[in-house]
Amino acid sequence: MAMTQVTGDAPVDEAAALSVAACLFHGFSDPSRLAILRHLTLGEHRVVDLTGHLGLAQSTVSKHLACLRDCGLVTSRPQGRASIFSLTHPRATVEVLAAAERLLGLTGDAVALCPVYGVATTRASDLGAEEPAR
Repeated sequence: MAMTQVTGDAPVDEAAALSVAACLFHGFSDPSRLAILRHLTLGEHRVVDLTGHLGLAQSTVSKHLACLRDCGLVTSRPQGRASIFSLTHPRATVEVLAAAERLLGLTGDAVALCPVYGVATTRASDLGAEEPAR
């Protein structure tokens, strides 16, 4: 993936571009945020709709929606006392999620078995165990 681009006459700093890309992927890194994004691919939803569909607490959904909004991945509009959330760029988000599913299909269990970011490491950190150095 080439991150260095030329916009007009000024080249984009590759390190800065990679840092921004890492921030984007961090937005996708939490299972709850990912579930919210995937559900929003179906259309607009209120927080109460998302809590019901996903089985997450209202505070969890609200916290993750705020993060996704801050990342520019979702937007909201008021409707009465509620806010309606939707994907900011639905087509691009669907394409990223589909590409991730294709890549996961190709790597099989390798991602889940990763000693740094894999499922066992994630579960250990959820239980309060010390995470490996990164």
